[in-house]
This record gives sequence, structure tokens and C-alpha cells, in this order.
Amino acid sequence: MNSAPQLTPAQKRWGLAATAPFLLSILLLGIALNTGHLVAFAIGWPLLMAFGYYGSLQMAKGDLAHPLFKTQVILHYTVLVLLVALLVRSQ
Repeated sequence: MNSAPQLTPAQKRWGLAATAPFLLSILLLGIALNTGHLVAFAIGWPLLMAFGYYGSLQMAKGDLAHPLFKTQVILHYTVLVLLVALLVRSQ
């Protein structure tokens, strides 16, 4: 019987770091659909994130600590910071 490969601590950290903006984008999608604000962004961001994570993991051969996957994670944290700045500025 094949057992699942063990993840290194770095892979676990980057995997966890990747889930936070994804879950926040799903939350934003729910809020946007209820309020009608930022709907296009709220639909597009999780889709781009899913395709980006999928593509970078394929190229990195499943390594969550690969620099390409790390770049995807950092990119989406940058988007999150820009979104917060947009929301703060609009107040």
C-alpha cells in the first residue's frame, strides 16, 4: 500500500500561506454577490488564483516550497494588500 508523501515544514507553511488569500477571495465573492460591488473582481480573483496555483504546482512538480509557487502566493498577498488599500481609501 502506498502512503502519501511527507511534506517538509517549508512546504506545509507555504501551503497554509496559499490557503489564506484563497479563502479570503471566496469570502469577498460572497460579499460582492450580496452587495453588488466589485463583482467582476470577486469572480476573477479566485479563478486567477486557482489557475495560477495549479499551473505553478504543475511546473514545480508538486513542490509547495518551489520559488514559482512562492511567487504565486506572494503575488496574491500583494493583491490582497492593494484591495485593502482600495477599500480604506474609498472610506
